[in-house]
Amino acid sequence: MIPELGHLAMILALCLAVVQGTLPLIGAWRGDRLWMGLAQPAAWGQFGFLLFAFICLTHAFLIDDFSVAYVASNSNSALPWFYKISAVWGAHEGSLLLWALIMAGWTFAVAVLSRQLPEEMLARVLGVMGLISVGFLLFMIITSNPFERLLPNAPADGRDLNPLLQDFGLIVHPPMLYMGYVGLSVAFAFAIAALLGGRLDAAWARWSRPWTIVAWSFLGIGIVLGSWWAYYELGWGGWWFWDPVENASFMPWLVATALIHSLAVTEKRGVFKSWTVLLAIAAFSLSLLGTFLVRSGVLTSVHAFANDPERGTFILIFLLCVVGSSLALFALRAPVVKSQVGFALWSRETLLLANNLILVVSCATILLGTLYPLALDALTGAKLSVGPPYFNALFLPLMALLMLTLGIGVLVRWKDTPVRWLGGMLRPVLVLAAVLGFVAAWLLGDFHWAVLATTLLSAWVVLTGVRDILDKTRHKGLLKGLPVLSRSYWGMQMAHVGIAVCALGVVLSSQYTVERDLRMAPGESAELGGYQFVFEGARPHQGPNYTADKATVRVIEAGREIAVLYPEKRLYTVQQMPMTEAGIDAGFWRDLYVALGEPLDEGAWAVRLHVKPYVRWIWLGGLMMAFGGLLAALDRRYRVKVRTRVSEALGGEVRA
Repeated sequence: MIPELGHLAMILALCLAVVQGTLPLIGAWRGDRLWMGLAQPAAWGQFGFLLFAFICLTHAFLIDDFSVAYVASNSNSALPWFYKISAVWGAHEGSLLLWALIMAGWTFAVAVLSRQLPEEMLARVLGVMGLISVGFLLFMIITSNPFERLLPNAPADGRDLNPLLQDFGLIVHPPMLYMGYVGLSVAFAFAIAALLGGRLDAAWARWSRPWTIVAWSFLGIGIVLGSWWAYYELGWGGWWFWDPVENASFMPWLVATALIHSLAVTEKRGVFKSWTVLLAIAAFSLSLLGTFLVRSGVLTSVHAFANDPERGTFILIFLLCVVGSSLALFALRAPVVKSQVGFALWSRETLLLANNLILVVSCATILLGTLYPLALDALTGAKLSVGPPYFNALFLPLMALLMLTLGIGVLVRWKDTPVRWLGGMLRPVLVLAAVLGFVAAWLLGDFHWAVLATTLLSAWVVLTGVRDILDKTRHKGLLKGLPVLSRSYWGMQMAHVGIAVCALGVVLSSQYTVERDLRMAPGESAELGGYQFVFEGARPHQGPNYTADKATVRVIEAGREIAVLYPEKRLYTVQQMPMTEAGIDAGFWRDLYVALGEPLDEGAWAVRLHVKPYVRWIWLGGLMMAFGGLLAALDRRYRVKVRTRVSEALGGEVRA
């Protein structure tokens, strides 16, 4: 009975989404306050029904209701309870319900926290988000019902959750990623609402920007968690593989990065309005493209959910409708979004425009490398693999150029900057960055040009930030001036330092990682990177729903034992699927990483040893960027009620 109630709740949520996506938009067009007023209660009701449906599906997993087809396919009575909860979003149907719930959650948040918006603007924003919800709820109810029954022939037990997903990283990774994916719909809805209203100005950008920053931060956290999971769970020792599905989440993050900077220019100076709208459309469109790639079956990946052409066709049509209608509306409203404000060559506007172009070109190179093999296969049947050499050759130089412009962009002023003053600010920074870069490259040992360039650029980014702090606090003094700086400013500084830390982690771990594949019998040892790895053999181990061979590897440095690692080779009994669980000694400066391969004769095993310097800096830098964004979104100016200013800017009546 409970699954049927969950299904009914989904249908009721769809009905409310239809109301939310139609009547408020018509009301805003006609000036009907009663119809516009339906947007908020419809959003609240939709969220309530989807939350109830999600609870119903979770309940079915927790009580092992294998009469529900989705539960039978993705759970087992021996599965630990916390993995039963994560199994709710572990496959296509449940993850789509989570997507719809998060979409409704964002809509609910906008309805509650944006009451200072003019009534017409709020109605249009919620209306656009309602139309997006209609598309996803129709998709779920028509093609992907998570409550479908297996009656009367319900199995006695389930097929178990994919062993790849039986991990803490996959408990938290999808919700964070979806929070970012779906959150970009808010920026999209604000852009479309402003186009519908015919007014794009600083007030629109001001209201859209914190929502965009929060979505960007969640998407960044999701990407970092996915990279971390791939590193320790897949047993390969790598943290990024330029997998098409990894690219599918990275592309909207790049465009969203450009968008939050473009929104800053539109808010501060009233320029780049057309460009900002296009970026908002592109960011959400790329999140929909990622949905298509993951769920259509066009890709084979450990990240992919489904292999169903019917589902792929539905998403593709929805994507084309969203992109086509958005661009058509933009074309109709293009004269409205022209900017009349000018700026000089050496200005913050110019540097932010350069930042935007680099990010968009970077996204375009990834998009080409991801879609070209698929298009070639569809048109000619030819198989082409585009791998890391292509992406590294094009993407990494662009990121170096981005870091170079980032340092200058922090220091330049709005509208115009005296060249002599800018040169005076940059010269000592450049000299000190060069010195630090060369010293760091020398201390690291083996010389690599990539290491020298990265250390120099990272020092450049950090030192220009420090130089800007000193400049902004010069009148009050450092101690009195620091507390005056806004959260938005500190968030920006943290995010920029995060870029430097992440870049160092990427290059240093890539250049200085050492690894060996070898045969090791009990009692044998191997030396790698100044560490001695002693293999003591493997013994049987019984897990809740798997059997394993668990090895013991002691690590010795300078005659002293510094770590004991326990890599495992697991066999999940229901699906008879083998899995490698690496043994990792994590540290700030390096990771020691051991993975078991296959058993050999006389108790020996194939073993892979890694020493990975600075690899944790990759995820530390990514988290610094994300938390910098969250800190910026908490800036006081985004929380203060600005009713009069918004009303004057948008020409609407502000609600009490």
